[in-house]
Amino acid sequence: MSAIHGNLATMPTATSTATSRRLLSLLSLLQVRRDWPGGLLAQRLGVSDRTVRRDVDRLRELGYLVHAVKGPEGGYRLDAGSELPPLLFDDEQAIALAVALRIAVGAGAGIEEAATRALATVRQVLPARLRQRIDALEITAVESAGRGAGPRVDTEVLLALSAAIRAAEELRFDYVSPTPAAETGLQPPRRVQPHHLVIQGGRWYLIGWNPERGDWRIYRVDRMRLRTPHGPRFTPRQLPGGDVAAFVSARFKGSEGADNWPCCGEVILDLAAARVAPFAGDGVVEELGPARTRLLIGSWSWAGLAATLMRFDTDIEVIGPQTLRDAFADLSHRAERTARGR
Repeated sequence: MSAIHGNLATMPTATSTATSRRLLSLLSLLQVRRDWPGGLLAQRLGVSDRTVRRDVDRLRELGYLVHAVKGPEGGYRLDAGSELPPLLFDDEQAIALAVALRIAVGAGAGIEEAATRALATVRQVLPARLRQRIDALEITAVESAGRGAGPRVDTEVLLALSAAIRAAEELRFDYVSPTPAAETGLQPPRRVQPHHLVIQGGRWYLIGWNPERGDWRIYRVDRMRLRTPHGPRFTPRQLPGGDVAAFVSARFKGSEGADNWPCCGEVILDLAAARVAPFAGDGVVEELGPARTRLLIGSWSWAGLAATLMRFDTDIEVIGPQTLRDAFADLSHRAERTARGR
């Protein structure tokens, strides 16, 4: 907004405060609706059609691409231009932008420095009332326990993946496996039909359909080395379930279908519900008494589920299924052999 006011101050046509405010109001209206009849704009601004035409010309001089729309009523449309003109944000948009820029610093997308500079630029032109609210907002990115900072991904790679998704073009890429190359041997380039680009836990992932395996796959973007040119165009498929977040969550749980753990059990713990809930993850906690809690919880394997429940360090009563009891028995035998040094 400061840039707009600065440019208006040098314009020879009108420099009054009323004109500046009217131009800002006109720009705000043009940004929230695609097409505006000229008469309706004049009515909203409380001016004549002629004044609207003059104000539109002033916006064009500032770099905004405002087209005249032909028709019975006539009107105007704000389109994207070849250069970035001064921008106008309301209070909620300005705060949302500042929050997004703070989060972007830890997104691992190679834009940390640019996001920091952009936040400084936005902050400089904010009114004092908004600047104080932004400065009071402190966001610290905390990595998951046992995991270091997420791997950095080249911004150009993210842009290339996004462009391939939009154009529905197959990708060809080499995939760097965590397994040593000597064990895996030389792997041929992979082919995938890209569908979604997501970020979770500080890591970027590509969801795509692998035509050679006839199945959906999730690839870590930091392990992808794109090849050019891209492959042929394809007709996008419908992601199972239609929900990207649920699909990713299910695959990370080891489930091929619904967003549920493949192994689920029900137990009763001799602990208060308040002590169980913080460590139950997405499990269902039900208080049965001062020191007795029912817990429905899942895991990617029965052994993993039994080991997870043992971490509560209390007596456990298995309600079901029998497979969970068998997993506890197997875990007990393993622990006994370990204790004997075998």
